[in-house]
Amino acid sequence: MVKIPAFEVEQWMDKYETTPGVLNIAETCCSSISIDQLARFNSNPSSDARPLIDTSRPMTYGPIRGSDELRQNITALYNEDANPTATIPLSPENVIVTQGAISANHLVFYSLVGPGDHVICVLPTYQQLYSIPESLGAEVSLWKLKSENGYIPDVTELDTLVKNNTKMIVINNPNNPTGATTPKGVLDRIIDFARRRDIIVFSDEVYRPLFHSLETGTIPPSILSFDYSKAIATSSMSKSWALAGIRVGWVASRDASIIEAIASARDYTTISVSQLDDQVARYALSASVRPQLLARNISLAKENLKLLEQFIQDHSSVCSWVKPTAGTTAFVQFKNRKGGPVDDEAFCKDVLDKTKVMFLPGSRCFGYGQACSFDGFVRIGYVNETEVLRQALRKLSSYLVDYLD
Repeated sequence: MVKIPAFEVEQWMDKYETTPGVLNIAETCCSSISIDQLARFNSNPSSDARPLIDTSRPMTYGPIRGSDELRQNITALYNEDANPTATIPLSPENVIVTQGAISANHLVFYSLVGPGDHVICVLPTYQQLYSIPESLGAEVSLWKLKSENGYIPDVTELDTLVKNNTKMIVINNPNNPTGATTPKGVLDRIIDFARRRDIIVFSDEVYRPLFHSLETGTIPPSILSFDYSKAIATSSMSKSWALAGIRVGWVASRDASIIEAIASARDYTTISVSQLDDQVARYALSASVRPQLLARNISLAKENLKLLEQFIQDHSSVCSWVKPTAGTTAFVQFKNRKGGPVDDEAFCKDVLDKTKVMFLPGSRCFGYGQACSFDGFVRIGYVNETEVLRQALRKLSSYLVDYLD
C-alpha cells in the first residue's frame, strides 16, 4: 500500500474553517462569486448567443479532455503573453481539463514520475508538489527559498541539487505561501539548466495571472511561453478566478508525449469533468468576461494588501514579511517580545480561540523537518471580502497587545 503523509494544509482547513463565527483569513481563493455575479461581468452579452449554462444540452460525459471552447479559452491565457516570434501558439490539443489543479498536479506526477527518479522541488510550497512524488517512490530534493532573496529561487543551487537521474524540477509561480514572483530572467536560467540535461520543468501556476503588485513590464510569462517543449503548467478556476466551487483545472504542455501520458493515466481517475462546470469555466474565460473578472480580483487584492501592509507596519516589532507581489497569500513571521519566533501552531490555535481569526501555521503546513521548519510563520490569505479582512486584522491587533509576550 502506498503510504502518504497527512496533507497538513487541507487537514487544518477541514478542522477549523467551520468554527462558529470564524473570520477565515486562511482562505486562498479570491472572494468567491456566484453564477449570477459572473453573468454581470460580461461586457458584450450578445457576443455569445447561448446562455451561460445551456440547460437543454443532454448531460452526457461530454468531451473527455474538455470542451474545445474551454480549451481554446485556456490557450488564450498563455498565447496572450507568449513571444510570437519564438513560440508556436498553444493549441487546444496541448490542454487537458481536470477536476481542479489538485487533480492536474497529481496526474503530472502519477504519469511521469516513479521509483528511480529524482525530483527537485521548491520549498515552501503546496505540500502536494513534493509529497506525491515521494509517495510514488521518487527521491525528492528540496530547493529552499530564502526570505533574504525575496523567496526567488537561487538557480546556482541547482548544481548541488541535480543528479544523474533528475527527472523533473518543480516550481510554483506565483508562490504559495509567500506570494513571491519568480521573474523572467530566473525562469530563463531554470529552462536553460533543464534543457541542457533534458529535465522536465513543471510549474504550478494556479495563482497566475493575479499579478497585483508588479509593473506591467516585469510580469513574467508562463513557463509555457519559453522555447522548451518539456515544460508543463497547471492551473485552475479556483484562486485567481474566484470559482473554486466548479472544480475545473487543467494541465498544459507543448510536448505531445507528455499530454498523451497524462491522458492515459487520467482514464483511470476520471472520465471527464462535469459538463455544467465546463460551461461555467468556458464562459468565465471567454474574451467578453475574462478581463472584467480578473480586474475585479486584482482590484480586491490591491485594496486588501494595503490593509495587511498597514497591519505589518503597525506591528513591526513583533511581525515581519516579504511583501507579496502576486497571488492571494502572505507568509508572515511573528515573534515574541524577546525577539524569538512564536510557536506558530500554538499561536494559531490561541488566536482562533480568543478572537475567531483563522490562519495557518507555517512550520506544520509548509515545513519539512528541522532544516526547513519556518518557525513562527503563518500563512494569511488576504483576497477575501475586504470587511472580513478588516475585522480580522482589528481583532488580531488587539490580541497582539493583550497576549503576545
